[in-house]
Amino acid sequence: MPEHPRLVLVRHGESTGNADGLFSGILDVPLTDTGRNEARGAAALLRAASIDPDVVVTSTLQRSVESARIIVDHLAARSRTVVADWHLNERNYGALTGLSKTAVRTEYGAEAFREWRRSMNGRPPALADDAFARLTASAAFEGQPADAMTRTESLRDVILRLHPLVDDRIDPALTRGDTVLVVGHGNSLRALRALLDHLDDAAVRDLNIPTGHPFVYDTGAHGSPISRSGRYLDPARAERAAITLAHEGGT
Repeated sequence: MPEHPRLVLVRHGESTGNADGLFSGILDVPLTDTGRNEARGAAALLRAASIDPDVVVTSTLQRSVESARIIVDHLAARSRTVVADWHLNERNYGALTGLSKTAVRTEYGAEAFREWRRSMNGRPPALADDAFARLTASAAFEGQPADAMTRTESLRDVILRLHPLVDDRIDPALTRGDTVLVVGHGNSLRALRALLDHLDDAAVRDLNIPTGHPFVYDTGAHGSPISRSGRYLDPARAERAAITLAHEGGT
């Protein structure tokens, strides 16, 4: 067993939105069979590394929740705290939600496409009233506070909304000595790594998070994640997956 607890980040397995090349964002799309297998593979890597989380945090979106359930089901049967927290939800792509990335690039041009997808400050056009109402009423946002649904978000907005998750859930659990597994999304995990590792805009822009690959941080004497200590449990495969993701257009 490690001397200190660990923080593990896993992007959910492949979703139907990933497979179809969509701006899924806050659209509550399910996992594909490939995604379920990726979640099982993540559990196998955790078992091989003798990492058994005490606390599991997911978003409220089903692709994150199901991935976490699959991972937990393939670990040792024991009591764990499992919570769904909207702060970990995927970035809200506004009016791009549910659209094909290829179609968006064609309609708006490569420069706007890159700005909306990869920059820290670019916000896509806002959700229209009907789309906003429909998504707010979806199961993923039922019972959530008004702050859980915005009209659109930049990546910097996601970083800002992650502060309460780190301060109120992750850091206290690590301080208690609990190992924490966070099952999130491409952009919420990019934002979390930017926060934990103090990444500049250029580093965040080039950061790609592959689905189903556990990324592990060591923690210090007081439980805080050690900045820049993170590494993938299967670095070679994760690197190949990240390169493929970058070539395909990414998150």
